[in-house]
Amino acid sequence: MEINTKTSTIPIKGMSCASCVRAIEKALSKVEGVKEVNVNFSAETATITYDQSKTTVSQLEDAIKKAGYDPIKRSSGKAKTIRLKIIGMDNTHCVHTVSSGLKSLKGIIKKELLVTQKATITYDPELVSLKEIKQTIKELGYEPVEETEGEDYEKEARKKEIRNLKHRTLVAITLSILLLYISMLASAFKLPLPTLIKENLALTQLILATPVMIAGSLFYKRGIIAAIKTKTATMDTLVALGTGTAYVYSLVVSIFILNGKQGFTADNLYYEVAALLIAFILLGKYFEAVVKGKTSEAIKSLIGLQAKTALVKRGGKEIEIPIEEVQAGDLVIVKPGGKIPVDGVIVQGYSAVDESMITGESIPVEKKEGDQVIGATINKTGSFTFKATKVGSETALAQIIKLVEEAQGSKAPIQNLADKISSYFVPAVMIIAILSFIIWYSLGNPLAFALTIFVSVLIIACPCALGLATPTAIMVGTGKGAQNGILIKNARALQKAQQVKTIVFDKTGTLTKGKPEVTNIAALEVWTQKEILKLIAIAEKPSEHPLADAVITYAKKKEISIPPATTFKAIPGKGVVATYSGKELLVGNRAFMRENGLQVTVVEEQLRTLEHEGKSIMILAVNKKIAGFVAVADQLKENAKEAIQMLQRQGKEIIMMTGDNQRTGEAIAKQLGIDRVLAEVLPDEKTNEIKRLQKERKKVAMVGDGINDAPALTQADVGIAIGSGTDIAIESGDIVLIKEDLRDVVKAISLSTYTMKKIKQNLFWAFIYNTVGIPIAAGILYPFTGWLLSPIIAGGAMAFSSVSVVSNSLLMKGWKPRMV
Repeated sequence: MEINTKTSTIPIKGMSCASCVRAIEKALSKVEGVKEVNVNFSAETATITYDQSKTTVSQLEDAIKKAGYDPIKRSSGKAKTIRLKIIGMDNTHCVHTVSSGLKSLKGIIKKELLVTQKATITYDPELVSLKEIKQTIKELGYEPVEETEGEDYEKEARKKEIRNLKHRTLVAITLSILLLYISMLASAFKLPLPTLIKENLALTQLILATPVMIAGSLFYKRGIIAAIKTKTATMDTLVALGTGTAYVYSLVVSIFILNGKQGFTADNLYYEVAALLIAFILLGKYFEAVVKGKTSEAIKSLIGLQAKTALVKRGGKEIEIPIEEVQAGDLVIVKPGGKIPVDGVIVQGYSAVDESMITGESIPVEKKEGDQVIGATINKTGSFTFKATKVGSETALAQIIKLVEEAQGSKAPIQNLADKISSYFVPAVMIIAILSFIIWYSLGNPLAFALTIFVSVLIIACPCALGLATPTAIMVGTGKGAQNGILIKNARALQKAQQVKTIVFDKTGTLTKGKPEVTNIAALEVWTQKEILKLIAIAEKPSEHPLADAVITYAKKKEISIPPATTFKAIPGKGVVATYSGKELLVGNRAFMRENGLQVTVVEEQLRTLEHEGKSIMILAVNKKIAGFVAVADQLKENAKEAIQMLQRQGKEIIMMTGDNQRTGEAIAKQLGIDRVLAEVLPDEKTNEIKRLQKERKKVAMVGDGINDAPALTQADVGIAIGSGTDIAIESGDIVLIKEDLRDVVKAISLSTYTMKKIKQNLFWAFIYNTVGIPIAAGILYPFTGWLLSPIIAGGAMAFSSVSVVSNSLLMKGWKPRMV
């Protein structure tokens, strides 16, 4: 990212639909210096990347105001943030309902609502209380559960939701079966029925149906009450209108029967239809909740890795405390077989640690004084004491959990289509249902017939399956990735990875181990190899370059003293200039020497030979005269060649990017089987190289170490960062590979391809279901076959469609990477 470039997020009030998003994005894009704008409707925020030298946050806020919306300035020191689990908020319609409801509250500064039922709300406690926020959510038909850090609240909240649905479903099914027996089966099959019930059929059905309607009250709360408050119809609105119409119609007829009005009998009642619909839909919701609970098992398993307690030294004593009470700086004791509670650095002792739950690496890693340890990993043999450096939400595991949660709640570009259709779908279905009722009734059909059509259309058209198609697959896909050491930061990256055709690998630290070693030393004229090594080590001592480390390490190994240079200046990507003992030292590549007017012809043949072997050369010039050089070689990573071959077999174009000269770069590329090399690329030129490839209309992935390659990773269509357990939070890539295994690049692309395949399957069946179901429910087959779709069958089909979509996503749990 450029020095003057900054990204700011501004909360906005007043957005009501997708067109508002476009209006704000258009207004902000016109502001001078704005480079990128992303307006999130559900979170009600605008994230803007801009040039600080050309515009300010105030100017951006003014642009939002001119567009007709209200930017919200954060409260100074008063803002509080609460994280909630909102039970039932598991699709885009529900997210919109809760978001719209919270808009009515003053003091909500920012809110992030996810389909994973997670909510992060920042508010001003002087304007609104937490109690009011929770009460508003409850009034909309959802149950807010406050998150307690360290507690597995996800599990408890899910259990509570499933238990509640189970009880409602049992009540609804039991009473609905009785209703069906009394209203239809007894007379149709000449089955026994008590005289008291025979004489009071209307009253009996009313008594049995009413508790079922109460069991389904969540649909009326969310579908009618919440819809009126938020002025937004949802899928629950369709259920509420369909079943409510059948129940209210039957209630009116019952009143007429009980008052002895002529022309009305128990045959005109539709209580069993309303009750069975509620029972079927509740049963579908119950199964849906059970299977959806399994989509978040990755999060549950990650949370389950956390230690519950820690043994710390305090006041000269060893005491066992809950993990939540561990503070940064505490000395923590870990005994053989114990779980490491938080992240830290070993201060005493030695052991081997099983880090497989974080890195996926099965072989225990040896740890000694000064080494880092990661929370949730398991100590195998020795005992040691470490100083806690990261606790609570800052630990590597907590960062991974947060990253996976955010990814599971993010939206893939393909979901925009489904969301757009869903936003128009409910009103359209209501219109179709009303028109169908009017048309059939006006054609002379009985009221009961037209009512059946009306209810069937409303029920079968619920777009639950459409809303669940993408989020459930994203949840399982990102969770499956986390279990395999592949952290996918957002759904956009998950979708784009399978579109990538060109993959650019950085060389040092990515394809190679990044720990080069000195292999050759050459000295000219009056110099000795020892002197050459010493002078290069002195010049490179302040440098942070991996080649400098290799020289200094080798010099120390040879017991050569390395005094500090008098002056030092680094020239990125070329070399260094230093002075020592009155001598000017130049250390760098041949291009650096040429820039300083020096010719390397005297050593050119030696350089070429070594470069053909893939070695990097550090040439030394003393007082403007070539004195010698050191050759350094970096070892290729294990499985690097295998990973490259796998990707090439899948038709991917592989490019290696390096700061080495063309000859050295091509020598290393040849070992890996890579045909194209971008050589002599300076660190600040990597982004431009990615841009050039994108101008060729290529979908480009960049694979790098996530720190030196940050700008290029950001520029690429998909940035893949090679990470380590303790650096997860600072990685710049869209996808982070926890292990140092490049075959995980293949796995990540394979997972992306498989997830998108499942999403397309889900969307296909959801669209087909509604496309075919609505005309049938509207009675299109009746004139030809005399067949009419029963509302009860429509309810069962609707429930089945949602469960089938979620179940199809759950099949992803059996995913195995395509490693060919």
